[in-house]
Amino acid sequence: MAGDDRITYPPLDSLKPLAENVWIVDGPAIRFGFGWLKLRFPTRMTLLRLAGGGLFLHSPTALSPALRSAVEALGPPRWIVAPNRIHYWWVPDWHAAFPAAEVYLAPRVREQAGGRIDFPARAREAAEGYPWDGEVATLPVTGSYMTEVVFFHRPSRSLVLTDLIENFEPAKVGPVMRWLTRWAGIQDPDGQMPRDMRLTYRAQRSELRRAVETMIAWDPQRIILAHGRCYDRGGAGELRRAFRWLLEPPQTE
Repeated sequence: MAGDDRITYPPLDSLKPLAENVWIVDGPAIRFGFGWLKLRFPTRMTLLRLAGGGLFLHSPTALSPALRSAVEALGPPRWIVAPNRIHYWWVPDWHAAFPAAEVYLAPRVREQAGGRIDFPARAREAAEGYPWDGEVATLPVTGSYMTEVVFFHRPSRSLVLTDLIENFEPAKVGPVMRWLTRWAGIQDPDGQMPRDMRLTYRAQRSELRRAVETMIAWDPQRIILAHGRCYDRGGAGELRRAFRWLLEPPQTE
């Protein structure tokens, strides 16, 4: 679509290496919002190649023939992961292309997807018990609206997030989006959890804090985000910055 080059991260639908056995794929922009207010968001997929050679596919983006061939050259896809209830749209396309891969869905994905996901898939609600446990830590972060499942690739110290942090670059968005991302607290260089999403964690604030503390203790080198600029170094410090509203005690007079 015209104008997508501005908000997205070309080249699209191409494997981009970040670390040993870690790639991202920047996908097309999507329209997302509520009611009449729908804005364009960039999309991003993460691929991890594990010790046996199988691929872990996180938040799949659009599948083109060229991308399919490039992925097949890396190894066989073993696991296709929808990490929260709003990151599932292209999962059926990848499932159709790689039917031998197991599909894992975060809580409420089926509810959100309706008939779009009409094939067998595994629930992903626990922190362990997965085929990838030896190399990838799994952390469900539960809120009242959705559960986001976070992953930490231990060999590369890569933390893979979806919507817990968004980080839109002002130069890549229009005036309305620039104002909204600043108001929402998701504008680079100070990307954070969107303010509206924070409200859905009010009842789970303590659990969210423990989850963030767990992520900090992992001491990630990099943080891969689904929306906006990623953090290629100092991941633990970026977590402390992005969640200072949660971690720091409230100011008193």
